[in-house]
Amino acid sequence: MLVPSVSNETNQLQYVLLGVADQSGPIPKYQEAYDPKSRLHIAKGTYPEEQDLIDQLDFMENVLKKHGVEVLRPEIVNNCNQIFSRDIAFIVEDRLFISNILPARDKEIDAIQHILAQIPKENIHKIPEDVHVEGGDVIVHNEYLFVGFYDQPDYADYVTARTNVKALTYLSNQFPQKTIIGFELTKSNDDPYANTLHLDCCFQPIGNDLAIVCPEGFMHKEEVKWIENHFGSDNIFVSDRQSMFEMQSNLLSIRPDLVISDPSFTAINKWLTRKGIEVERVPYDQISKQGGLFRCSTLPLIRKA
Repeated sequence: MLVPSVSNETNQLQYVLLGVADQSGPIPKYQEAYDPKSRLHIAKGTYPEEQDLIDQLDFMENVLKKHGVEVLRPEIVNNCNQIFSRDIAFIVEDRLFISNILPARDKEIDAIQHILAQIPKENIHKIPEDVHVEGGDVIVHNEYLFVGFYDQPDYADYVTARTNVKALTYLSNQFPQKTIIGFELTKSNDDPYANTLHLDCCFQPIGNDLAIVCPEGFMHKEEVKWIENHFGSDNIFVSDRQSMFEMQSNLLSIRPDLVISDPSFTAINKWLTRKGIEVERVPYDQISKQGGLFRCSTLPLIRKA
């Protein structure tokens, strides 16, 4: 049996669910896309080829295995984009929560039933229908839970609004021992430079006391200030809107001193190295065209405490 265990973003990764791109179907129509970055590449004719996506995910799998990580994959579903496994579930401590994702993506949850069957039933939780929350908006940070959300009157108009304010109350009730900190994010259906799809697109804890932050992804400046005060300005890499577009905060930690990043992220990779973090470079530029990166495509199941 697999007993989930995730208490932060950086402890030694032991088991992870990595998405797949096989048989993902034809290029979607503009309005069928779930995010503005995909729509941008559909409009430009630069939407990624399926084989390129498969190759980059397989490269990622080999790197994870090289570092002793057990990699699990979903079953293949025809005509279904299954790359972003972080969306469909998330783990806090020893509990796995199945997300209320967009209805068109229900097949992605069906494709991981063989993995859910290995997890004790008492450790799996279905979120109430009126609570919207996806894994990219939930960052576990020891005694804290950081949660990205959107709480404006036009919430229903945004396909990019994935987590509502009810998620804060729900998670507070589930984890009364933790401090829940909510961050309201900017949203756009069509402009990838003005949209923050998930919290991990503009914020990511690294190592034991570091963080990457893009202030322009947050709706309220005081929430960015909270992060700066919590981590300390010397421990934060501040990125700009272009870096957020490139998903430079969406890295994956294998352990506190080892992070997977893209080779094109020159400045942040140098900063991490100066801070004593080893950087494992994995090309993920084709994955990025669909609006996600390393953290989005992976769902850690067990991190060794």
